[in-house]
Amino acid sequence: MLKRALVHLGFGSLVAALLLLPLEASATQRKKVRIAPHAVKHVVAKKKLHQKVVHTKVVAAPKAPSFGQLAGLHGAQDALDLKSSVAFVVDQDTKEVLFSKNESAVLPIASITKLMTGVLVSEARLPMDETIEITQADVDTEKGSSSRLRVGTELSRGELLHLALMASENRAAHALGRTYPGGLQTFVSLMNNKARVLGMRDTQYVEPTGLSSRNQSSAKDLATLVNYAYSDPTLRELSTSTGYQVEVGNRTLQYNNTNRLVKNPAWDIGLQKTGYITEAGQCLVMQAKIAGRKLIMVFLDSAGKLSRIGDAERVRRWVESTPSLATRSAPLASREMDRRIVSN
Repeated sequence: MLKRALVHLGFGSLVAALLLLPLEASATQRKKVRIAPHAVKHVVAKKKLHQKVVHTKVVAAPKAPSFGQLAGLHGAQDALDLKSSVAFVVDQDTKEVLFSKNESAVLPIASITKLMTGVLVSEARLPMDETIEITQADVDTEKGSSSRLRVGTELSRGELLHLALMASENRAAHALGRTYPGGLQTFVSLMNNKARVLGMRDTQYVEPTGLSSRNQSSAKDLATLVNYAYSDPTLRELSTSTGYQVEVGNRTLQYNNTNRLVKNPAWDIGLQKTGYITEAGQCLVMQAKIAGRKLIMVFLDSAGKLSRIGDAERVRRWVESTPSLATRSAPLASREMDRRIVSN
């Protein structure tokens, strides 16, 4: 009886064990379900190691076009293959136009503006040793450009004029206009009056630095300005200076000419000014002696940083290598230019 009971109990335990197996298996599966996310992450991580890495290329925003580009002026072809969309070369003595390309197009002129600023300051006969302080009003809000002349810097009017013409220092030019008798608005008004007196009919100024794209002119007008400014020894000397140092507090600041050609022994430059803002492109005006002739050269809206220099070199080589250009008789095409320059 006891034996039969034990057997029965054993059989019952076996049955119970068999019945419990599915439950245990289910519990184990539930355990596996709980750890499955970790396992999945591990598998995904391993798979990512074998996936191809895709690099995203960052493309810089395209440079804004100049006014000349927007007007399609760069499509004009010329015999010298100049990179400037506007060019004008005239003999200063005979008024013969040697080369012209879009010479009447009215475009922003950038820091070529400072040449007119220099004309007014020099002709006003203001004391060049008078100290002028750079103030917050001289800080560029048009383009956000930087300057080595900090607010509070004190320099003489002569030093500021030197930096404006040679190194194209914007705060220096603005301070010269701001401290002119009558103030900045009077100064800008006088800039425009001077342009009209000189016969520069395509020219407009709104400020003395050239940072505004509303300062505009044509190559023909700028040739007239260069011719007039050349008569001032101060402007000739300061604009062609190769370098200049100023003492600012306990610092000595070294400035260099923005036109590298003034250091080139192959060039005899009597007056020059460079300019650049996006809307104007690279600009350059010069008076230079080439093959015995005093030439006025204007290059506007050149696309590359060195293109204006390259264009000037092309013109110089062309003049030097063309015997017929030694003839100084003024053709009919130059008569209008003749009248405009002689009348100044």
